[in-house]
Amino acid sequence: MKEGDTASDRYDHKFGSSAPLSLGVEEELLLVDERHQLVAQGEAVLEQVAGPVGDRVSTEIFTEQIELKTGICHGADDVLADLSELRRAVADAGFRMLGTGLHPAAEGEPTLVANSRYEVVREDLGNLLRTPPCGLHVHVGMPDPDLAVRLANAFRRYLPALQALSANSPFQDGADSGHASARTSIVRSYPRFQVPREFRDYEDFCRIADQLIAAAGVDDYTYIWWDVRPHPRLGTVEVRAVDVQMDVAGSSAIAALIQAIAARELADPSDTGLSREALEESYFQAASHGLDAEILLDSPAPEPAREACRRMLDSVRPYARELGSEAALTEIERILREGNGADEQRRVHRDAGMEGLLDHLAERTL
Repeated sequence: MKEGDTASDRYDHKFGSSAPLSLGVEEELLLVDERHQLVAQGEAVLEQVAGPVGDRVSTEIFTEQIELKTGICHGADDVLADLSELRRAVADAGFRMLGTGLHPAAEGEPTLVANSRYEVVREDLGNLLRTPPCGLHVHVGMPDPDLAVRLANAFRRYLPALQALSANSPFQDGADSGHASARTSIVRSYPRFQVPREFRDYEDFCRIADQLIAAAGVDDYTYIWWDVRPHPRLGTVEVRAVDVQMDVAGSSAIAALIQAIAARELADPSDTGLSREALEESYFQAASHGLDAEILLDSPAPEPAREACRRMLDSVRPYARELGSEAALTEIERILREGNGADEQRRVHRDAGMEGLLDHLAERTL
């Protein structure tokens, strides 16, 4: 940074470039063969999926996974339509996918995409990169940098509830991991995957990001994989703390919930005074126990996750209604009644075994 420049000068942000509270969603999905085992077809997908959706499909760190990206969406219906179109395009090109945070019983060793960006990751993580973790990332458009930081700060307290609702990776290496989201346990071994501290303002965020970039020896802030972060290049706040969902209805529902939370926080900011350390522990409890966890939300006293999530849902429903996304929240209500993806995977595995679970995941992903 040149003398006299501010951190804000260095981060050439795009806040205000899209409508406030617009949505963008990224799904990471596993690529599998006819036996539902991982297959290195990421580059082949890019070659085969063309046309208007081709530029919204990209490879990820492993060759056995892809990322599907919506356009700029106004609400949950747009997200549902975009993700449905993208999954159909990949399937119509002859590829099979699984919507799960981790493959339940992967065979063999996955490989990293040959990309200069991932060389830094390879050097940092070495043999820790053993299985592709698949997340759901939700971007919310922000009108200016300081509002983005304020919203990112506020979102930290919702992370345990979002984790409890979205956990969808109970199995690893053919066995029950004992966690609702084993994906979270995997990525917590990676650097810079954590609940971030609270920032005073955008300048403070840039200052801390600069220090972390220097310490990590990476090129820019996109190597900082916090559970929620301002994303200056896109002009958004990005929530990264949840597992990918089995179907597009689940993904659009989580996006609708995150959008409604953002609207509520911008209209009526909350401040519970919870520390980063307490929120990190509560997030871990949700990753471990899902909807059976005791989590923090509105106070320092933990409470059953279902109760906290129901109260959260009730508090944001009016904002979802104003945004035209209230109907999508019926899927959140279903999750609260019937369980999250981890609960569903365990029920299917109990009744049909691992082969039946893999069949189920493949069917639900389509």
